[in-house]
Formats: sequence, C-alpha cells, structure tokens
Amino acid sequence: MKKEQVVHCQFSVWYPIFKKHTIKSLVLPLPQNVIDYLLDDGTLVVSGSDHNSQPIQTSDAEEDIQWSDDETTATATAPEFPEFTSAVLEAINALGGRVFPKLNWSAPRDANWIALNSSLQCCSLSDIFLLFKSSDFITHDLTQPFLQCSDQDSPDPVISYELVLRKWSELIPGGEFRCFVKENKLIAISQRDYTQYYQHILKQEEQISQAIQEFFSQHVQYNFLDEDFVFDVYRDSQGRVWLIDLNPFGEVTDSLLFSWDELMSGGETAYQQQEGPAFRYTTSEVTVQPSPCLSYRIPRDFVDLSTGEDAFKLVDFLKLKKSQQEESEEEENPTQ
Repeated sequence: MKKEQVVHCQFSVWYPIFKKHTIKSLVLPLPQNVIDYLLDDGTLVVSGSDHNSQPIQTSDAEEDIQWSDDETTATATAPEFPEFTSAVLEAINALGGRVFPKLNWSAPRDANWIALNSSLQCCSLSDIFLLFKSSDFITHDLTQPFLQCSDQDSPDPVISYELVLRKWSELIPGGEFRCFVKENKLIAISQRDYTQYYQHILKQEEQISQAIQEFFSQHVQYNFLDEDFVFDVYRDSQGRVWLIDLNPFGEVTDSLLFSWDELMSGGETAYQQQEGPAFRYTTSEVTVQPSPCLSYRIPRDFVDLSTGEDAFKLVDFLKLKKSQQEESEEEENPTQ
C-alpha cells in the first residue's frame, strides 16, 4: 500500500467520481484551530454553541457538598468557532437536519457508545465534536494516516483536512458488504457486520453476489484512480446497490472475514477457481461474535460522570471523595 493510494481514498477525491451512486454529502474545510481542539488531550468539553442549554435540576443532596475555600475552582470552557459553526449548521440543515459525520477517511464508529442514543446520527456541531474527540479512528486520521504505508522513506503528502457530512440514512447492518478489488478485478466480498448472523444473506447469497458484481462492472471498475482498492456497498430492500465508502487495499483496512495474506497472495487464484469473487458471511448464530468496537468502550458510569449526564452520580462521587479525604486526614492526624 502506497501513500498515493491512501490519498486517492479521501472522500473528496472519490465522491465527485461516484456522486450518482452514493449518499448525498457535503464537504467543509476543517480549520486548523478546530483540528487543534480535536487533538487536545485535556478534559472533554464539547464546543459548538448550537444547542439550547437545559438547566440541571439540583437536589437537596447537593447542598451537603462543601468546597474548600483555599482552592481555586477553574471552570473548563471550550473554544468557540462561530464561522465554522455557522457553516456546519447550514450544511446540516441542507441535508435534512440529521447527518453522519466523518473526516477524510474515517468515521468515529468506535465512539458511538458515548452518544446519548448510541448512534452516529448528529444534529449539531457539538454532537459531532463529542464523537470526534472520543474516537481513536479520528485521531489516526489526523496524526498517522500513512502509518502502514510501504513507502515510508518518501515524504508524506500534504493533507487538507475536511469535515464530511453525509445525509443520514437508516442503513440495516445486514445490507452492508465490503468488496476487495485487485488489479481491477473484484476478488472477494465479505459481510460488513460479520459479528452477526442475518438469515436473509444465507437465503439470497447468489442474488446479493450477482447484484454487487453488476454494480462493480457497470459503475466502479476502471473508474477509480487505483487498480487495487476496497469499497463498501449497501444493498437496499429493493435490491439496488449503493456505494458507501472506498478504502486502501492494505492492512489499514479491516479485511473482515478474509485475511490479508489471502487477499494479497491467494485472491487471484480464488477468483480464477470460482469464476467470480469469493463471498463470505456469517452462516449461523453459533459463530456470532462481540462487536470489535466494544474494546473502545468504558463503563457507562464513567461516561455519565464525564458528561454530566447523571447529576446524582456526580453528587455520590463527590461525597465518596470527600469521605475518603476525611478518612485519610484522620489516619494522618490520629486523636491523641
């Protein structure tokens, strides 16, 4: 995988080529101060003054909390980006009020756990920032996009980072498939959500494979800038196939139900033997697995504390810290 291949898989590069066959989207330049904010490792404070603030109802229990007079309490505030915020809100409204956000390559799929609805659906800039600041995938895009490229000795291409907003669509995970292309031949198709069993895939295996092959030959083959690449598609309930994303042909892209050794060395042989791409999917409920994104999650209580979602948990936490502090002081100063 070369750095040039990674560059070619940026959304703004391939979207104009396949615009008629994918979801309506808008691309906005990402200002440097926004990039700096996304990479800031400090306390997560969500920026974007595009939500109406709801007052938090206090309880009598909160009155029991005593704050030390000799300590300075600093209120964490997020920077504001008025022009960028305005542009984002305008784009969201133009796309129907709900969007799926991503950067040049990646979407924050590893951070949906932190959203209130556990979804990547966003209606405001603050929704987007919450996901982006919690995502390792986004950090990778911003800091190490060429990490696994073979031509490390060559200088990194200059990247203009962009916020991609895609019109929100309710996609059924069982309709998503990842397709692997080598030397402009479709050599393999994998169920995208391979951790789950979908009965309709088993029943419609031939129709699904044929529909994807026809879509590839009619709309994708020889139209992309590289001859080795990976593309994701969605087959809707009417049998129509839509292009969802393009990715580099290399280990930076999840090979799902295949291995990269197979795809790199054996893909051509498999293609010739089957006279078509190998198609793999989860064949029974016995093989269902946990989602790989679970490893990015943290306990829900931590999320509630960090976002202020549950004020009572915060009160209990502060009481516990106060009690621990008092016990520590008693141990250090025992009664004579």
